[in-house]
Amino acid sequence: MAKLVLAAGTSHSPVLGSPPEDYIRHGDRDRARKWHLDTNGNKCRFSDLVDIASENVLSQLSPAVLKSKAEHCAAAIDRIRHDIEAAYLDALIIVGDDQMEQYQTDNMPAFLIYGGEHLINMPLSLSTDAPKYWRKARQQFHELTAPRSYPVAGNLARYLVKQLISNNFDLSFSSQINEHIGEGHAFGFVHRQVLKDTEMPVVPVILNTYFPPNQPHPKRCYELGKAIVGAIESWSPTARIGIIASGGLSHFTIDETLDRSIMAACRCLDPDFWPSIPVRKLNSGSSEIRNWITVAGAAENLTPAWQVYEPCYRTEAGTGCGMGFAVWKDEP
Repeated sequence: MAKLVLAAGTSHSPVLGSPPEDYIRHGDRDRARKWHLDTNGNKCRFSDLVDIASENVLSQLSPAVLKSKAEHCAAAIDRIRHDIEAAYLDALIIVGDDQMEQYQTDNMPAFLIYGGEHLINMPLSLSTDAPKYWRKARQQFHELTAPRSYPVAGNLARYLVKQLISNNFDLSFSSQINEHIGEGHAFGFVHRQVLKDTEMPVVPVILNTYFPPNQPHPKRCYELGKAIVGAIESWSPTARIGIIASGGLSHFTIDETLDRSIMAACRCLDPDFWPSIPVRKLNSGSSEIRNWITVAGAAENLTPAWQVYEPCYRTEAGTGCGMGFAVWKDEP
């Protein structure tokens, strides 16, 4: 029988593809935004965030601090890659969100499992006037020169759909993507930065984290993770399966309190925490925390192995991304 033997979570911010000296340039994009969300999900201006930002934020913007944080994040991604390689997985389930890359307002599924024969990752396509730092940051999600086909564990994907439907999850299924666009950033990050050249079959589980009105509730995401494990354990082939959350944590306004509570719940395997997260906090970039909630549900019976958290600020307003990385293993 199949078994879930590894779970992981990783942030996938464009900043992770940037040298530390470019972090502040990403902050210029924050300053140019017409509106932001504060840590309670309320609309506000950049100047409003400056007024309420912690005095500690300015000390987080020095070149030495940014360099240290960038190194810690890079090391954490390398460590996840090593743990995946050491687990000898037969397939990896990737839980990520689609930001109108493959799915648009004409049909935005709350939950979707992709089970086509392959995924295509396309080279970066940006306008010629895109800033050099932004081009470098976005490049990490894409192939460098030519499209690349990645294998999909289609049989497992179809089995998961069948079992989840039987378990009262009315989810969508797709066997095709728009190959001119290619896989979304959440999945491209895992292929390009985590798996790199490993030819591992994957199963994309796509959540609508961003776009109202059908964003799934935290409780439902946690239940989905648990149901995925139940389906895996009933699959007849002998297989070692892993699952990884791609995205988060809080951004574009960093909420260290929320992020640290998430990492603590990952560490303590606290099932009561996840349904209690206020939905108002899970909007904009912070909505990707739903991907972590799903994986936390799947990891309920695994053992927390390690985790890293770095609040990577890039402006005096406290904007940036809370970078989270974690692994759970099937061991005492």
